[in-house]
Amino acid sequence: MSPAADSDLSGVRTVRGACPHDCPDTCALRVTVQGGRVVKVQGAVDHPTTHGALCTKVSRYAERSYHAERVLHPLRRVGSKGAGRFERVGWDEALDDIAGRLAAIAARDPQAIVPYSYAGTMGLVQGESMAARFFHKLGASLLDRTICASAGGEALTVSYGAKVGMHVEHFAEAKLILIWGSNSIASNLHFWTYAQAAKRAGAKLVCIDPRRTETADKCHQHLALLPGTDGALALGLMRELIVNDWLDHDYIDRHTEGWPALREKALAWTPERTAAVCGLGAGEVRGLARDYGTTRPAAIRLNYGMQRVRGGGNAVRLVATLPCLVGAWRHRAGGLLLSSSGWFAVDRAALQRPDLLAGRRPRTINMSTIGDDLLRESSADFGPGIEALVVYNSNPVAVAPESPKVVRGFAREDLFTVVLEHFLTDTADHADYVLPATTQLEHLDVHASYGHTSALINEPAVSPVGEALPNTEIFRRLARRMGYADACFADSDETIARAAFGDAIRFDDLREHGWVKLPLPDAPFAQGGFPTPSGKCRIDAPGWGVPDHVPNHESAASTPALAARYPLAMISPPARNFLNSSFVNVKSLRDIEGEPLLEIHPHDAAPRGIHDGASVRVFNERGQYWCKAALSERARPGVVNGLGIWWRKLGMHGTNVNEVTHQKLTDLGRAPSFYDCLVDVSVT
Repeated sequence: MSPAADSDLSGVRTVRGACPHDCPDTCALRVTVQGGRVVKVQGAVDHPTTHGALCTKVSRYAERSYHAERVLHPLRRVGSKGAGRFERVGWDEALDDIAGRLAAIAARDPQAIVPYSYAGTMGLVQGESMAARFFHKLGASLLDRTICASAGGEALTVSYGAKVGMHVEHFAEAKLILIWGSNSIASNLHFWTYAQAAKRAGAKLVCIDPRRTETADKCHQHLALLPGTDGALALGLMRELIVNDWLDHDYIDRHTEGWPALREKALAWTPERTAAVCGLGAGEVRGLARDYGTTRPAAIRLNYGMQRVRGGGNAVRLVATLPCLVGAWRHRAGGLLLSSSGWFAVDRAALQRPDLLAGRRPRTINMSTIGDDLLRESSADFGPGIEALVVYNSNPVAVAPESPKVVRGFAREDLFTVVLEHFLTDTADHADYVLPATTQLEHLDVHASYGHTSALINEPAVSPVGEALPNTEIFRRLARRMGYADACFADSDETIARAAFGDAIRFDDLREHGWVKLPLPDAPFAQGGFPTPSGKCRIDAPGWGVPDHVPNHESAASTPALAARYPLAMISPPARNFLNSSFVNVKSLRDIEGEPLLEIHPHDAAPRGIHDGASVRVFNERGQYWCKAALSERARPGVVNGLGIWWRKLGMHGTNVNEVTHQKLTDLGRAPSFYDCLVDVSVT
């Protein structure tokens, strides 16, 4: 029995767990087990932010773990790459061959081997612990893990010194909440609970998003700005705060540095100029500024959708400055939350052991440009061509930008690819070996969060299905076969979990209670004290300068000739019942979604002869994908919403939305610009 399991006389056990997925809520779970099988997954009632509720996706987690298509045994490719044809092999045979082939490549240059992983699990044990140790010892290329949040994360670190912000539960006490770039009902359900409590108590909710989301439907006001213009809107708000003297001069003087330079820049952004750039009305800009400048406490829930454009980092820096200008941080229900992950003292050196590099300095591959990088030849600038990929906790063939190039790269017959997976995803179909990995119900892990301030434990509820192994054990076994004798490769999962938070959080407390809340002040920056060298919010930051609006890579303003050929801006927010590419193969959830959809405004559909439900082709010079059109005012005129991320093989004609996205990066954080994309649409 798990150390954190409760049992009744009928033999039913309840085990403490944590949701592993890339979501700010990081829910505490209660997993019910009967007869050695999970029969129910529920939210923990006693956890302060989960409060017993789960999203539709995770409430069906048992369906995913016991899925008929779960990979249960090691598989070796017998067909062409991408065909998904495999034969069953034993663990010893698979690992012996994998280790031998990696060793042969490493003898030439270990940098030709690239790990590729992201947030298939957010766990500190099954994510980057034993895997990182293995690749550090090997001397493989490092991976810049940028695909989701690095633009906003770097921006927040520039401004505040770390990825820190409000306590999510205090949004319930705010009188004004700006929900900026977030469809919270779908992607941040437990924040939405607090926002609804605030609304019932009289707070005004404003949604700022190009798409009229389900969240926008429930807010008092929706500002449907053009993609990539969030920084311009923030500057326009600042201008109104200045000219109407809605500023907290004392807070600015004592707790910020560099405001005069930004003040001068902001004064140029009149409501009319701001409205023209953002596609809003000047009255909307003035009204939002008035609300924000005169309402206390005022809180901003910023999310990562708005930073997936060329100027995403600058935009986050500008928005993060707003609470300092009006002194919103003085109140525990005021300020901003983008990420809380910086509050957690994770001992990554103990987990990942970078000392195993032993002085070597391998190159770094950006995961967001894997399409280009897989097709590069060896050169003095690039280094060796990529000869091997080991993919875990990710599905790059589906999720990486400009997928036609990604597919070409993964289809290379001279590329040796190993994938650790639960299912035969688009990426696994291109693997030489697929190794069965455990799900969250079958292994130990510990978790921080980027949406609240509790650390959590995940106890294994059941034994692994089939021959599945935890990621940690797979890399332990590979390390043994590579002859790595360092003691750290023998660390158990519990040993790793105990080291994750160092002395900051006691593992035994996690095991006893299931979660531990960090001891933080209610209003963390009421008296400044930002984790910057000066303790102040950095506005004019050394090395980064003063933030500004940065136009998109692709837009009518920045690339008029391109916009003439492809006049529609496209964003690709997640479908409500998927989480990136996870859960796409869960039939009950896929049935809810129906088919891949493109939301298009009737004004854009009519001249193209597109009717609701029509099969359409979305295209640009990079590629094309097929889906069904949904004529809807969820799309503003001039912008289409390609809901993702469908597995390619489950989409129409084997395509998904990333056929048309590009690999150009953001201003900060080296991140992809998924929502900075011009297309056109035609009936098929």
